Amino acid sequence: MPQLTDKAVSEKTLTDGSASGEARPGEAQSSASRSDREGTWMTPEAYGASRAALWTAAVVLVTDSDGRVLVQSVDYRADRLLPGGAVDAGEAPCAAAARELREELGVDGRYPRGLAVDWIPADTPGFPAGMRFPGEILFVYDGGTWTPDRIDSVRLPDQEVTGIHFAEPAELPSLMDAGDARRALSALRARINGAGTALLEDGRPTVPTALDRLGVLRTRRIPQHGAWHAGPVPAQLPVRDHSGWLFAPDGRVLLLIARATGAAHLPPPSAGPTTGAAPLGYRYGDQGAHARTAARLTALPPAADPAYARLLATPEQVRELSDWGPAGAHELAAVHTARTRLSLPAPTRTPPTELPEPGTRW
Repeated sequence: MPQLTDKAVSEKTLTDGSASGEARPGEAQSSASRSDREGTWMTPEAYGASRAALWTAAVVLVTDSDGRVLVQSVDYRADRLLPGGAVDAGEAPCAAAARELREELGVDGRYPRGLAVDWIPADTPGFPAGMRFPGEILFVYDGGTWTPDRIDSVRLPDQEVTGIHFAEPAELPSLMDAGDARRALSALRARINGAGTALLEDGRPTVPTALDRLGVLRTRRIPQHGAWHAGPVPAQLPVRDHSGWLFAPDGRVLLLIARATGAAHLPPPSAGPTTGAAPLGYRYGDQGAHARTAARLTALPPAADPAYARLLATPEQVRELSDWGPAGAHELAAVHTARTRLSLPAPTRTPPTELPEPGTRW
């Protein structure tokens, strides 16, 4: 950063020689150092004029209990938006986020947790030339998961916001401007990662995580909304598929991500050698039961199918990447009971880790 001065200081320093290039007694000053110093001094006016001007905005990412994202329709454009808007002069972005949700949705709240900070370049398409868009810094805050009662408390204003609905994450690119959709999905992945605020440039993370690299949530999550039943599948019920909650020693579980689609799947129980395997429960749908087994992985063999990436994730992250309906909470509780039975620790939420293709042994 250049050193700042003003006319009075400049004249004083020139008079006493401290900035004139004249060495004081006992001091030596090379011509190179004098040149460097003189070239970095600016008046406050010149420095202020040299700084880039940017707009600032704040939006809030809210989900429902099924992991769908709240978007709103407005009367001044065709695509959908996250709730939020411009930061007023002298206003903190966090305060702007709370004010905008109060004005747009009639909901009071505080949203101190940042999910993403996005830099939007000045040449972004879609801004009218007369607007002279200078670029923007946009803050995305975490609005959390809203209960049905909180959703029912929404009261829309007489103008501007004409409606809200909760969208499957994969629907966002078809509902929103391309940059807005990238930003919303990146912020949602940052929330699932749980590693703090993501830095974005035009909606793209500057340091992509495994979820970003694999494009998780870009296609619709596979719905499994059947009721949860504990224990083995009854003999008279057909089994449609069989998957496993396979635990690593740190309490995380194995998760498969289809590279072509970004879809998340629990692996089959045979994905690796295990100990302590036991039936966990099942869901029953129109075409049969979705059975679950819980076990502890002792090793992971080399990847047999290059179409899938193998990740370690917390059980909560697996649920957030899945569309299991209200019964997902019951299955998650059964998973933690199984983890305790296997004498494994409760895992800390960290970004899901992609495992090496050659496999690993614990």
